[in-house]
Amino acid sequence: MRTVSAIDAKNRFGQLLEAAQREPVTVTKQGRPAAVVLSVEDYERMRGAANARLLDSVRRMQEEAAAAGLTEEALDELLTDER
Repeated sequence: MRTVSAIDAKNRFGQLLEAAQREPVTVTKQGRPAAVVLSVEDYERMRGAANARLLDSVRRMQEEAAAAGLTEEALDELLTDER
């Protein structure tokens, strides 16, 4: 991954955008990573992968809850008891 300083990113913004089309670019401020600039395609791919992982986790939790006998009625009862 390419790294540029915040000053270089500011002064060469067009080049930063071009570089980000090829690979993510880390922007540093005072020598420390401050941001990552990436293409829209990379962003959408990452976002889609994160959404897929979340949906998979929810699906697994639903299956585990059903296997443990946790129905919506049982959940409502549990929540009512907490109030």
